[in-house]
Amino acid sequence: MSVGCKIIKDFQRPAPELVALFKDMPVANIDDNMNRIAAVDTAIEPIGYKGQLLGTACTVRVAQGDNLMFHAAMDLAKPGDVIVIDAGGFTDRAIFGELMATYCKSRGIKGIVCDGAIRDRGGLAAMENFHVYARSATPNGPYKNGPGEINVPVVIGGKIVYPGDIVVGDDDGVLFIRPYEAAALAEATKAVERKEAGIMEHILNDGTYIRPWVNEKLKEIGCEIVE
Repeated sequence: MSVGCKIIKDFQRPAPELVALFKDMPVANIDDNMNRIAAVDTAIEPIGYKGQLLGTACTVRVAQGDNLMFHAAMDLAKPGDVIVIDAGGFTDRAIFGELMATYCKSRGIKGIVCDGAIRDRGGLAAMENFHVYARSATPNGPYKNGPGEINVPVVIGGKIVYPGDIVVGDDDGVLFIRPYEAAALAEATKAVERKEAGIMEHILNDGTYIRPWVNEKLKEIGCEIVE
């Protein structure tokens, strides 16, 4: 046994229709229904602004500045997956660049979320229909020595991610959803979207933003209001 060096070739993926429940849903609205604590560290940002990322997490843990296990994972991931790389937040050496991302795209992979660094920022930003999120960019390339793990629980931006979790990202950030929570979460988020659409209609048509809780909270904290 080699501790810290393990490859699980496959895992159970959620049904495509379960993933599709989150199509076009803003990450902010989903996060609101996850008690506003689900999004990853804000330092993990989109490389270019391309709308929504939606797919299934294929997880990778790599040694700092080393991409051997990512090379292996690219050949194991399936169409519809998002490769999620736990690089330990190390930003002095890139894990991948445009060449590897292009190979992933050619295999039907939806995107890459990396808690670490990338390179070829301009090329990655220009890629169409492929999403990359990372902590930073550097020209320093990776080593290829290992060790690492594939399809085990990892940590991305302070959040635990399991193989098969639903990945949702947009210009605001990224979060991960356990499949057994997905249906109820999607329904709750749809309710928020309907409520916000009504609020927006009142703002645009009537110039009103009715929120009685503001005055109630001010009274609760004993705020002095001078007319």
